[in-house]
Amino acid sequence: MSKTNVEEWLQEDRLLILEGWARDGLTDEQIAENMGISVRTLYRWKKQYCQICHALKKGKDAADREIENALFKRAKGYDFTETRVKRKGGIVVEETVITKHIPGDTTAQIFWLKNRKPDKWRDKQNVELDGESKVMIVDSIPD
Repeated sequence: MSKTNVEEWLQEDRLLILEGWARDGLTDEQIAENMGISVRTLYRWKKQYCQICHALKKGKDAADREIENALFKRAKGYDFTETRVKRKGGIVVEETVITKHIPGDTTAQIFWLKNRKPDKWRDKQNVELDGESKVMIVDSIPD
């Protein structure tokens, strides 16, 4: 890898690039490769230079929040409108607005609940029998 100077990555425009790469979902390894440095160097720079650490954290936080919101929306289900246009000879003759419903997705719901309420929704639960703690595997979702 070519010699890369940390000073160039501390400039505001370069910090925005780092933030964008993190927001796009790139791993630290991919970001380091894009920067022309080893991942070990990136880890060291993150410890030494709060600007780099902050830019990467800010980008990752934004991406995580966006995905969390999408998962929540998909788990609940949602409505959206679609506009259909009929044309004759390039002229709009009819425009119809249709509201469609996407039902909640049970896989997204289970994923959400297992992570948000693991004590109630995880597959493995600790159960006490005769004063001994035992692990019980639960095959179904609780009522």
